[in-house]
Amino acid sequence: QVQLVESGGGLVQAGGSLRLSCAASTRTFSDYRMGWFRQAPGKEREFVAAIIWSGSATTYADSVKGRFTISRDNAKNTVFLQINNLKPEDTAVYYCAASSGWYGSRTSDFGSWGQGTQVTVSS
Repeated sequence: QVQLVESGGGLVQAGGSLRLSCAASTRTFSDYRMGWFRQAPGKEREFVAAIIWSGSATTYADSVKGRFTISRDNAKNTVFLQINNLKPEDTAVYYCAASSGWYGSRTSDFGSWGQGTQVTVSS
């Protein structure tokens, strides 16, 4: 299990930007593929983005491609999600997750989760 703590959420106007951070408490952060998910009120938790251990490969949900960028700093045990051109439909709780597997975008593919950070976008 990896302990994950997200930060950086907030209330933003449409068109604005946010940078979410997720700090991991583990000695082997670079062993994990990291991901971001989000859950809007009344909806299922959905995959947003993932990044492999080296940072050299990323995957994104179609709905966020071109606006969201996932990155990681293994020296600081931190993964980031840069969100640009925010839209009201991006309003959700954003969760950081860690996976010991090489692929997969289902919630069941990730074994460790943070508590989430709220992102609210006003129109």
